[in-house]
Amino acid sequence: MKKFVFLTAAATLATMAITTTQAFADQTGGVYTTDGVIEFTPSKKRAETVDPQDPSRPVKPIDPENPTKPITPGTQGPLSIDFASNFYFGKQEITSETKTYNAAAQKYLDSAGKEQTGPNFVQVSDNRGTETGWKLLLKQEKQFTSTNGKELIGAQVSLENGRVVTNSKSKAPAGETAITVAVGADQKVMNAKTGSGAGTYLLDWGNDEKDGATSVHLTVPGSTTKYAEKYSTTFTWKLTDAPDNK
Repeated sequence: MKKFVFLTAAATLATMAITTTQAFADQTGGVYTTDGVIEFTPSKKRAETVDPQDPSRPVKPIDPENPTKPITPGTQGPLSIDFASNFYFGKQEITSETKTYNAAAQKYLDSAGKEQTGPNFVQVSDNRGTETGWKLLLKQEKQFTSTNGKELIGAQVSLENGRVVTNSKSKAPAGETAITVAVGADQKVMNAKTGSGAGTYLLDWGNDEKDGATSVHLTVPGSTTKYAEKYSTTFTWKLTDAPDNK
């Protein structure tokens, strides 16, 4: 009989202990978890052109030959060429000497509508969200040709003082510091290996207005016949998602 009473008392004490523990746990308020989620998708918007001297600020480029002419929009899509400067070498007197002419520096309007001047540049944006890399190529389609079909034989464009400018935290692409532009052949301008190149990148020719005014050249041999006409050529910029990873 005493043994039975002892077991009953033990069971009662155990029940009281559980009840007391549960009551204590309930009084703390408990713990509950929730989730925070965000998913990014490739951009569908056309990237803004930015200041070659401060890529955190959007700008509106101005055509150097015809300031009222609308600038050709950049390519569409999450991997895009946003802008490339036109090279305007001005009006020059005919001479029998070999001469090198500088392209005008790039003018643009800042966010306040004030005109600024900086180096000529090309801008690429990669908003795919993959860091799979890209490569930018440049080709001069033909020799400088006059309005009547005369070629400026031996004329050659060179780009100097190249530097990559960005506001991105991704690893930056490599940019060519000097390029002698070939007629009819693709040349590498910037290359973002896999694991780099996400965001917006500019290749400036020059650090500022002063450098920019002396970093893009056209050299014309003195022996070349020059006619009193306007000469022009076309530069093709090609962006590919196949970088050089060597």
